[in-house]
Amino acid sequence: MNSIRQAMEERGYKTYVGEGILIFWNPTKCRHAKECVTGSPAAFDIQRRPWIEPDAAPAKELAAIIDRCPTGALWYELL
Repeated sequence: MNSIRQAMEERGYKTYVGEGILIFWNPTKCRHAKECVTGSPAAFDIQRRPWIEPDAAPAKELAAIIDRCPTGALWYELL
């Protein structure tokens, strides 16, 4: 396991693995600002399980959306 992934999981983040990106989400930090859902409904769908699909959009597009998360609940690592 890579060190960033391990560190994020130790801090309570869940990991979603995509072809070109790792997405980390911490449910306790999430305040449902919906930047992710409105930015890419195909990748972030709260009705689906798992609710994050990292391969539903280009990795750089998802990174830009995650950068707008105001709470820090979402992080990423480009691969």
